[in-house]
Amino acid sequence: MMMSLILAAAVSSADQGASLNIDWLGLIRASLSCASILTGIFFVMAGTLGVLRLPDFYTRLHAAGMTDTLGAELVILGLIIQSGFTQMSLKLLLVAFFLLLTSPTATHAIANAAYKAKLKPKLGKYTAPSIDGDGS
Repeated sequence: MMMSLILAAAVSSADQGASLNIDWLGLIRASLSCASILTGIFFVMAGTLGVLRLPDFYTRLHAAGMTDTLGAELVILGLIIQSGFTQMSLKLLLVAFFLLLTSPTATHAIANAAYKAKLKPKLGKYTAPSIDGDGS
């Protein structure tokens, strides 16, 4: 369905004749943009799942910090591709640059504060919580 929407966006309406005039550059840009945004959404969702399923603070922080940075950068890259060479793409590039600098720095600061507060990681064998409905 997504490819049909991309193809419909790439078809030029200038030629109303029997043949279709396809904007190939627009089709490639739309496809790359869609692929980048969907990959970014996948990484953000994987980070969300990691935060929900991992056992302690440090592993949850690692899942959130790594995947959210990469996911957000891929979504912004898709938006840059979609907007083309405009002033908006420069603004998005600046947002991506600041996000690339601040997100790992904030993750490190949070982990360092937890370490200084003597928060211990969960060590040993980990078993995932059961889904048997008894509430434990």
